[in-house]
Amino acid sequence: MVEHTTLVTGGAGYIGSHAVLALRDVGQGVVVIDDLSTGARTAISSDVPFFEGNVADDALVRSVIREFGVDAVMHFAGSVVVPESVENPLKYYKNNTCVSRTLVETCVEEGVANFIFSSTAAVYGTVEINPVTEDLPPCPDSPYGKTKLVTEWMLRDVSAAIPGFRHIALRYFNVAGADPLGRAGQSTPNATHLIKVACEAAAGRRDYVAIFGEDYDTPDGTGVRDFIHVTDLVEAHMLALAHLRGGGESLVLNCGYGKGFSVREVLEAVRRYSGTNFEIRGSSRRPGDIPVLIADAEKIRECLGWAPHHDTLETIVAGAVNWERSLKPSNGE
Repeated sequence: MVEHTTLVTGGAGYIGSHAVLALRDVGQGVVVIDDLSTGARTAISSDVPFFEGNVADDALVRSVIREFGVDAVMHFAGSVVVPESVENPLKYYKNNTCVSRTLVETCVEEGVANFIFSSTAAVYGTVEINPVTEDLPPCPDSPYGKTKLVTEWMLRDVSAAIPGFRHIALRYFNVAGADPLGRAGQSTPNATHLIKVACEAAAGRRDYVAIFGEDYDTPDGTGVRDFIHVTDLVEAHMLALAHLRGGGESLVLNCGYGKGFSVREVLEAVRRYSGTNFEIRGSSRRPGDIPVLIADAEKIRECLGWAPHHDTLETIVAGAVNWERSLKPSNGE
């Protein structure tokens, strides 16, 4: 008999689908709600309960919580493209903040005590000192980062006001890679994440890869990021879930490795592993991009006992390239 059931919102998306696999691997109950705006129904096994819809649909969420005895939520649903958030902030305030508010209210009213929120390192904004710790005052540069930060504040206030409701906000740095067993990977259409885009170019699905900004104050002029393997990130969610179910306190935690790689270093790594020499073009900076952002990940190690197992750029790139090669061509390719 399944003792616990987790509702995974956005479970048909990139990170959410990996979380569903992790929950299933340890025999825990899981149910998915996803509106399939960016996710794929095929990312979820047919034996996992799945409901197509938006988590702002109060009636749907209530019925799922009651039917499956949900006691925890992993909230992945939302919009995640920084430049788009600058161009269309209302979309992001709706999808990331307003929808989250409705979901949290439903959880509180239905007695769901444990809430894990998919936040972002974008809450920090442009920083003077790296790596960044969780106690650095957040100052997001983009509406994307702002909408995630407002949701963090909401969860903090709700946890303080409602006895028994606790949360963990996980601030992701740059997520990449694929399930080591080849069961899942990034299949988001029109992806903007660097490694995914590079893998598409290596597979012949893009004509070139653009570097947005070559004049940053970094060793090679391109932005520097802390990349985290999706499997290690999902393990952080599993530990967060156990922490909350065990009565642990609410937390805000960075999810990264504490080391950075430049855009150009990443592209060269994809070229090397894939054995291709796809074209790289320089381009202007994008609105909302940050020059350097690297995580201080000591707190998550101390609080949750998290220890990454896939923390090399080579491992991340290899999984991503292999996953891209496994995908079936589309649109006549």
